Amino acid sequence: MNSSNSSESELVKALSKGEIKAFNDLFQIYGNRIFRFALGYLKSEPDSEELVQDVFMKIWEKRSELKENLSFKSYIFTIAFNIIRKHFVKKALTTKYFEQQVIEDADLSTIQNIDFQSTKKAIDQLVEQLPARRKEVFIKSRFEGLTVKEIADELGTSPKTVENQLGEALKFIREHLGKEDFAGILFFFLFYS
Repeated sequence: MNSSNSSESELVKALSKGEIKAFNDLFQIYGNRIFRFALGYLKSEPDSEELVQDVFMKIWEKRSELKENLSFKSYIFTIAFNIIRKHFVKKALTTKYFEQQVIEDADLSTIQNIDFQSTKKAIDQLVEQLPARRKEVFIKSRFEGLTVKEIADELGTSPKTVENQLGEALKFIREHLGKEDFAGILFFFLFYS
C-alpha cells in the first residue's frame, strides 16, 4: 500500500510539472472509478462520461497547484462531488425527479438554499459514528465509487453482507438526520441513497 502511495505521489509531482504521461497514468487509475461514482448519482452514462472529462480537465488546468503530499484520491473525488452538486443545482432538480422521489413539499428555492458544506459535514459526522466495518463499506461505496461486488472482493466477504451493511448505514444516517431537517434529508437522498 505504501509503495502505491509513493508511486502515486510521484505521478502527482510529475503531473504538477506538466508531464502528460503522468496525467494519462492517473486517468488510467481513476477514470473508471470516477465514472462509476458519477453514474451512481447522475444515472446517465453520457452525463457521467462528461463529468469524467470535466474532472480531468480541471485537474490539468490546476496541475501547477498540485502538492506532492496531497491525497490525490480525496482531491479528485472532491472535484467530482462538487461537479455533481453543481449539476443538480443547475438542472434545478426537475419536476420529474420530485415525482419519482415523492417529495411533494419541496420547491426550487429550498434546493438552492441548501448549505451543502454544513449538511455534508453533518453526514460525515454520522458516518464516523458507524461501526468500523459498516463505515468502511459505506465509504468504499459512496465516496470511492466501488460496486458491491468490488467491495465484497476487497473485504473478503459476500455481496449480500456488503448490501446489508450498506443498507444499515443508510438507514442509520437517514434516521439521525432528523425529520425537521428537510434540506439535510433532500441532500442525503440526492447524494447518498
